[in-house]
Amino acid sequence: MPSTRRCSTHFCLHWVRTGNDAPADAAWPTTSLRVLEQVWRHHVDLLGYRRPATDGKRGGNAKFDVYLKDVGNRGLYGYCAPERRVPGQPQQASGFCVLDDDFARTQFGRAPLQTLKVTAAHEFFHAIQFAYDFTEDPWLLESTATWMEERFADGVDDNRAYLRFGQLARPRVPLDLFETGGYAHYGNWTFWEFLGQRYGTDVVRRVWERAGTGDGLPDDFSTQALSRVLASRGGLPRAFAAYAAGNTIPAVTYPEGSVYPAAPVARRRLSSEVRSTKVTMRLDHLTSRAVRLVPDPSLGRGWRLTLAVNAPDRRHAPAAHLLLERADGSLQQRQVLLNRRGFGRAVVRFDRSTVAVTVVMANASTRYRCDEGTTLACEGTSLDQRQPFVLRASVAR
Repeated sequence: MPSTRRCSTHFCLHWVRTGNDAPADAAWPTTSLRVLEQVWRHHVDLLGYRRPATDGKRGGNAKFDVYLKDVGNRGLYGYCAPERRVPGQPQQASGFCVLDDDFARTQFGRAPLQTLKVTAAHEFFHAIQFAYDFTEDPWLLESTATWMEERFADGVDDNRAYLRFGQLARPRVPLDLFETGGYAHYGNWTFWEFLGQRYGTDVVRRVWERAGTGDGLPDDFSTQALSRVLASRGGLPRAFAAYAAGNTIPAVTYPEGSVYPAAPVARRRLSSEVRSTKVTMRLDHLTSRAVRLVPDPSLGRGWRLTLAVNAPDRRHAPAAHLLLERADGSLQQRQVLLNRRGFGRAVVRFDRSTVAVTVVMANASTRYRCDEGTTLACEGTSLDQRQPFVLRASVAR
């Protein structure tokens, strides 16, 4: 069936006028081109990412090609695929995108324009990624593309559907897992949201620049790039533990977090009779666990809580973070400093003025044996699985 083509400044859109793949609204191609140009201005001109690699004259000219097709009937919003390698750059590729032909509310459950915006933002970012390294770890490809939906179309919130699959709800599933048959890699867009708020949104582009190839870029693999970008910002272990702790209180951590799920916590109550507790755990790489300690009313004034963390030594990248909730509504956060052997200690007030103390322990390791065919970073096997952590807590006057 012959197709129609219409081009704008940066894009050429291709569609058919009849058949199942034809847009129901004759004005929809114009709307699609307008949104795509907005996405280009946002991703490339405003945020400073590379423009997609050119495809030469495939599709009729050198502009970026997008095709409209009824992919909603297959449960898809759209997709973007690498097309051909850039000469002299074997890890860079041009690409093309396919978007649904009308994003009908009956298929997608929301206003078509809203669905178009988040899909165009997500899929076009894949084309940008291909210009850095189309062979990069898939968890990085998908988590940052889902995060980009929030940056471009914040009010749509389609990516909230994935939160229950990411570390907000499943902190024991590694951050760098590309979950075949699942959605963890989409749900972990909140990690980039957290880093963006903490260090500025440029931090995500810095990671892609370290993971990228050509123009002197280092070609790090995903978590290697992440670790090196954060090295001058306090380090990945510290940031990852703070992220894990923040996920236990999403309403405080994220601007829209009041409707996000909270990470699960283990609860312990300490009293004048039960004055100590011990929690042992084993953590895989890039996972965490939280323990919430609550004072019993029998603890009056003058009681203190002593926390002792026994974690793996520093080469395994352990970290611990503390949240102190006070009765006056205030919240204090701080890192629990661990020495080279993984020991750390903290003492805090723990009486009627305290609502709870939450301790988060994290395994922030990014050490791998690479190229083993997994869906983790560098297709590797982590060298730091099931690392032992022990938390001891005791109260005294």
